[in-house]
Amino acid sequence: MKLFKFYILLIPGLLCLKLNAQQVVHKLVVFQDTLIKISANAVAAQSDDQKMEVNGKFVKTLVEALKTPNSFSFAFDSLKNISVIKSPDQAFRILSWYVQLENGTYRFYGAIQMNTKSGPLKLYPLIDQTENISDPNAITNNQKWFGARYYEIVPVTSGNRLPYYVLLGWKGNSQITNKKVIEILSFDKENLVFGAPVFDGKELKGKNRMVFEYAKSNAMTLKTDQKAGMIVFDHLTSFDPEIKDKFEYYGSDGTFDGFKIIGGKLKLQEDLTLNNDPNASDELYADPKKNVKPIRKF
Repeated sequence: MKLFKFYILLIPGLLCLKLNAQQVVHKLVVFQDTLIKISANAVAAQSDDQKMEVNGKFVKTLVEALKTPNSFSFAFDSLKNISVIKSPDQAFRILSWYVQLENGTYRFYGAIQMNTKSGPLKLYPLIDQTENISDPNAITNNQKWFGARYYEIVPVTSGNRLPYYVLLGWKGNSQITNKKVIEILSFDKENLVFGAPVFDGKELKGKNRMVFEYAKSNAMTLKTDQKAGMIVFDHLTSFDPEIKDKFEYYGSDGTFDGFKIIGGKLKLQEDLTLNNDPNASDELYADPKKNVKPIRKF
């Protein structure tokens, strides 16, 4: 009888939790619909000043939405102008987007939301300072961000070393070239660090991030390849051998290079053949499944 009474008392509590969860989802859906409308207004804006004003409203509304309890679990997948990607270990997610200006350049915006379960919002704003970063190889933080729209996160850990994350992003650039970037993100206690000397290969000593620039009329592959167990990318070269460092003449030459995770480093692999499955006995093969869940807790 006592057990029966317990279940009778338990049912209203469960129903209440379900109702609260439904209310939270409904609230976030309403926020998402509002953000979609604001985003459309930003695209329709006729001047940079108008775009910045509308984008400011977008940022404020998005932050209010993220303050909703359990917002980390809401995908915002109807909001097409924003890239929302979670780290494979579910420790955080990155929201990033851009505004294209009248002169053909881009201003990037973003935030990193930590997974605090049902706790208060923990959000790191990402402040694009590209135009004020004289050295694209500089190690920076979230207040001096080398802006990009990220689309993939690759976690890396090695032994007891603090984990870091490889971010793949599209950076845009100008009316004549685009950029893509391999960014390195790590956490130093409560601080974000962008960039680290983890690249290993010819002419890569001291490299803290990889920036690729190429002609706007071309496309560039930069992605993870699960079969090869590495990050692969087009090898870029000038269309004219006599023209160097004028990136409006750069594009893929039809070959691929890549980075394989070996001992916590990104080891450069050149002239890849991507048709074959990786050989697990290859000394350079690093199983990506072993790099999915860093042991560091935030």
